[in-house]
Amino acid sequence: MELLKSIEQFRELSEKETVVFLFSADWCPDCKVIEPVLPRIEADFPIFSFYYVNRDEFIDLCGELDIFGIPSFLVYANGEEVDRFVSKDRKTQEEIEAFLTKAESKSV
Repeated sequence: MELLKSIEQFRELSEKETVVFLFSADWCPDCKVIEPVLPRIEADFPIFSFYYVNRDEFIDLCGELDIFGIPSFLVYANGEEVDRFVSKDRKTQEEIEAFLTKAESKSV
């Protein structure tokens, strides 16, 4: 998973690619729980480019996008937000995969 480097990069990616942004932070225990399954999830959903967004570095972007809990996922395709899985709750591998399956069908 690539790291988001700038707000400009976020805007470019969300306009041009089919992309999943994972909003997370190093200190977040619920984020740590899903870390081991993320490589498998990425491999199972090759339609998406995956980017890690450090919540602490991009707090203004989180506010702009109404991301108030982590881990959270936003999916963009063709310049539009396709779907979001945003909450402060712990997420399971099954929930993330179900969300991405739904988002995949919306972004084709």
